[in-house]
Amino acid sequence: MLQFLAPFYSNLSGLILCPLLGSIILFVIPNPRIRLIRSIGLCTSLITFLYSLLFWIQFDNSTAKFQFVETIRWLPYSNINFYIGIDGISLFFVVLTTFLIPICILVGWSSIKSYKKEYMIAFLICESFMIAVFCMLDLLLFYVFFESVLIPMFIIIGVWGSRQRKIQAAYQFFLYTLLGSVFMLLAILFIFFQTGTTDLQILLTTEFSERRQILLWIAFFASFSVKVPMVPVHIWLPEAHVEAPTAGSVILAGILLKLGTYGFLRFSIPMFPEATLYFTPFIYTLSVIAIIYTSLTTIRQIDLKKIIAYSSVAHMNFVTIGMFSLNIQGIEGSILLMLSHGLVSSALFLCVGVLYDRHKTRLVKYYGGLVSTMPMFSTIFLFFTLANMSLPGTSSFIGEFLILVGAFQRNSLVATLAALGMILGAAYSLWLYNRVIFGNFKPKFLQKFSDLNRREVLIFFPFIVGVIWMGVYPEVFLECMHTSVSNLVQHGKFD
Repeated sequence: MLQFLAPFYSNLSGLILCPLLGSIILFVIPNPRIRLIRSIGLCTSLITFLYSLLFWIQFDNSTAKFQFVETIRWLPYSNINFYIGIDGISLFFVVLTTFLIPICILVGWSSIKSYKKEYMIAFLICESFMIAVFCMLDLLLFYVFFESVLIPMFIIIGVWGSRQRKIQAAYQFFLYTLLGSVFMLLAILFIFFQTGTTDLQILLTTEFSERRQILLWIAFFASFSVKVPMVPVHIWLPEAHVEAPTAGSVILAGILLKLGTYGFLRFSIPMFPEATLYFTPFIYTLSVIAIIYTSLTTIRQIDLKKIIAYSSVAHMNFVTIGMFSLNIQGIEGSILLMLSHGLVSSALFLCVGVLYDRHKTRLVKYYGGLVSTMPMFSTIFLFFTLANMSLPGTSSFIGEFLILVGAFQRNSLVATLAALGMILGAAYSLWLYNRVIFGNFKPKFLQKFSDLNRREVLIFFPFIVGVIWMGVYPEVFLECMHTSVSNLVQHGKFD
């Protein structure tokens, strides 16, 4: 029976099209039928999530080859095809994407007051594009979907943002990320005219001269570094987070920041190994500066969202140190930390959203003494604060430990300086928690004293399970990615 159904549940293009189909169904439903619109949006996202789990269940850990591969002719006369597949590196990013979208829909269940149907459609379209990015094995179509994600996110920030500066933040986000990607497009065109193809698997066997590798690597770096983001091109992120709705911040932190680091892993490192080794000291320097600078900047922030946004920059630059250690421990640690950050940072933004929904402010000075009025919220906020500072037993600790092991083998000074980020992370995390949860109660500013409701507890529960699971038993995740990561290191001759 399972063999008969295999063509249907092993179909990656079906996974990409599932949320797109849901958005088309929503489009034709009349606006007044809000309950039906919400139900269809949520059911579509949950079906997509369950669908993605089937790929994890069927995934073969023993091979580094791309699995569930499909090729659909797109531009036949130019040898550019819709070519998709996943390996151990991309598998969990697909699952993380499908996991977060139902959460985003639940978050906006009652807080979104206008354009509710369009809100659901925007997130479902965004989900399709993000899944396509992680599955795409054609360089040009990767670029197309890589940039297409900007469109629904631009709309989400600009339409459902929380303050007056949302339009400016949406344009800043769009233009910053688009401008960097223009250089990547030029590099892709150059590769196409030199090799006659944009097929990743063919390009992985193509050898470029060292000078060309350096020029192409710089062009790809211009695009991916903005998405990470790396200092000094990180300015758009705090602004976008502050102005975005809670669900928009969840997608920004959980998925969009991973597009840049995923791009390094999928394209820059395996395609341009000599240039990667040449620029590794440069990446280390930028990453260490970013970790220390943004951690110190985080301590000075007064807006809850900006605090988490700057801490995200520090964590993602920790990831780049792991990736460019160019050994198995560092790269596996970077992937684990990306997945962990997708859970922990998203959950922290949800915690801020809970407070904002009740008190309509995100300024730290208005909060204090919440432990006496919101004990359940205080407990959950403590859990994710500890996870954010990489407490042993949580998912972030495993990722950061492996990154430090990998980095120490490559450069002990970089590993030592990066470890300062863990100390500073503990400082700003605990200080924030202390100011918000303990201290003097401020009834003059805080009017509505209600703890988490059933829907909010339901939203946080899978995040808690995921963080503990990855922290206590990471073997499940490491097994799936190990063969692909080993192949990446051997292909580039980094070991």
